[in-house]
Amino acid sequence: MLILGIDPGTAVTGFGVVRADPRPTLIECGVIRTAPTQPLPDRLRDIAEGIRELLARHRPDAMAVEAIFYARNVRTTIVLGHARGVILLAGAEAGLPIHEYPPADIKKAITGTGAATKTQVQYMVSQLLRLKSPPQPADAADGVAAALTCALRQPLARALTGSRR
Repeated sequence: MLILGIDPGTAVTGFGVVRADPRPTLIECGVIRTAPTQPLPDRLRDIAEGIRELLARHRPDAMAVEAIFYARNVRTTIVLGHARGVILLAGAEAGLPIHEYPPADIKKAITGTGAATKTQVQYMVSQLLRLKSPPQPADAADGVAAALTCALRQPLARALTGSRR
């Protein structure tokens, strides 16, 4: 199973592509950057195009997206929601099952604690995938962590539903 993990953001959207079977393997990770001087609609278009390009290149079986968190600044939360919207739309257009995980759940699945720092997530991602160094930047590691969370939960989900796939 190939999973595209996404850490949404309007300035930097992190992504990671992980092959889940039989042992998780990193295929690619990186970020989609947008210019802060661009109008929001242009930035959203760039994010959507970047996600569609990843979907076309990798043809994943599923998408894992970090759920929205509630920032102190309401505007930040709303703008992040816009970015998530175009990401979810791209995944839906591709016909993918989309799994959404709150940030604390991703941190807990990867590090064992929902209060982990970005550095701890990066370290554990590199350990779980047997990488020589942690994915950079931290947003890319967060995208990989979302994909890994999905990969680690899939066997449990299949066991609970009795599915063999």
